[in-house]
Amino acid sequence: MQSLSKSIAQYLALVAIFAYGAVALAQAPETPRGRVVLVLPFDNHSGNSSLNWIGDSFPDTLNKRLNSAGFLTISHDDRQFAYEHLGLPADFRPTRATTIRIAEQLDANYVILGSYSVQPGTAGAAANGTVNSTVGSRITIQARVLSIDELRLSTVMEDSAELMRLFDAENAIAWKIAAKIDPHFSGSEQTFLAAPGAVPLPAFEDYIRGINATTGAERMKRLEDAVGLVPSYAAALLELGKEQYAQRDFDGAAATLAKVPKTDALALEANFYLGLANFNSANYAGAQTAFAFVAGRLPLPEVVNNEGVAVSRQDKDGVELFRKASEADPSDEDYHYNLAIALYRRGDTVGALLEVEKALKLKPTDNEALQLRVQLKQVAPGTRFTQSADNGFSPLERIRRNYSETGFRQAAFLLDQVNAARLAMLPPEKRAAEYTQMGREYLSEGLLPEAETQFQDALTASPNSADAHAGMAQLREASGDAAKARDEAKTSLIMKPNVAALMVLARLDMADKQLGASAEDVSRALMIEPTNAAAIALKLVLQERGQTVP
Repeated sequence: MQSLSKSIAQYLALVAIFAYGAVALAQAPETPRGRVVLVLPFDNHSGNSSLNWIGDSFPDTLNKRLNSAGFLTISHDDRQFAYEHLGLPADFRPTRATTIRIAEQLDANYVILGSYSVQPGTAGAAANGTVNSTVGSRITIQARVLSIDELRLSTVMEDSAELMRLFDAENAIAWKIAAKIDPHFSGSEQTFLAAPGAVPLPAFEDYIRGINATTGAERMKRLEDAVGLVPSYAAALLELGKEQYAQRDFDGAAATLAKVPKTDALALEANFYLGLANFNSANYAGAQTAFAFVAGRLPLPEVVNNEGVAVSRQDKDGVELFRKASEADPSDEDYHYNLAIALYRRGDTVGALLEVEKALKLKPTDNEALQLRVQLKQVAPGTRFTQSADNGFSPLERIRRNYSETGFRQAAFLLDQVNAARLAMLPPEKRAAEYTQMGREYLSEGLLPEAETQFQDALTASPNSADAHAGMAQLREASGDAAKARDEAKTSLIMKPNVAALMVLARLDMADKQLGASAEDVSRALMIEPTNAAAIALKLVLQERGQTVP
């Protein structure tokens, strides 16, 4: 993996200083060592080359799940970069020695290797080489972890399932890998299995074949097919939108990318490209909204800069946004250049000249900056630049068009570490309350493994937190573990009567057809919070089934 860029590190340092104070920043750990994982495509031992796409699916699924478990995984693009740097073809299957070279190139601590075999069912594979019509086939997966730091290969981890449940099988093997790498990993397998992202196998196949296609036409066709089968498939929508953008169908890209839910983990990348698509269609207000969404959650300088450019294109003042970007990364000449133009529009020719000098110090051969300096020296102090003015040279702010998935994920990863340092300074009860709140937010977005981590951290900080136990009860209910959900809810209620735990019990009791017990749970919840919408709704359901709620 390429090192965390200076711009990201500097910007997050500023975020930490302003949000958490210098003390928290001083205690914030560096990106943890020993947590960087490279997942390679798994080998097909089925003797059927039409199933090779399954091997390509493992990095996609395992990366997502290991990320949610707190590991930093290496993206498909970075893996391809390493292959190209080492002169290897994209479909190369490395030997042990080459694997170590690739891992060292990417600064990986662990490499996940594996294979799979598919035993045909009653229908076998479809005539076109897909498994869309396979019935009863089973996949058996074997995986091992290669520790680069210790040059040691783990024992084999194995899982199997019906092929139509490939996503579940990959989540199960991901859980075993996480536990193998980190003996202290405490996430439950059931939570991994209940994690979001599952789609019917034909749509998953089209998506994997699409993102690994070697031509734009095939990529587009496969991704369109995936979205056609599952219109809400966020990962396929993102990749389809990016392909439409690459083929300069900016209106189509904007329409596609706008369909990725704001609550989805992919929303940041989707909105970055949505901003670019809108910008290229001259929809500057839409571009500003999209970039602002990303900057509000991960305010990297390139995103803040782009928001500023979109603002400026609407003849509005983008000075503060450009100033934030240039302060975050003073080594980037474009941010100083953009700030110079924005100050010039404001009439601050002295400040504009200062910023253009900074840009030229970083890049003396920047012709546009040289022309801007000449113009600034010729105009009277206080002159306001307008794009329509006949000044001979009309500078335009520069937008960043490249999204670095690795950079964004590294930044988010580091920001989590800084936030953890801040939380570590709080009293246990306050720390538990904040972890619980974050867990609830993740849970509301369907991010179950991430929510579980937050609730566990809350309980580590304060084992007697009723709210944390209630959150864990809601998580266990969402993941389908009714017994543990009931235990957590009861534990929470012993510590403090609360609506969240009572509603978990009420829903579980109703599912078990214990309507009287469910009614009692709802009644207790309404005594605590008479206007609780969920309790009122469940009361009406019980009454419709003939059960009186006290």
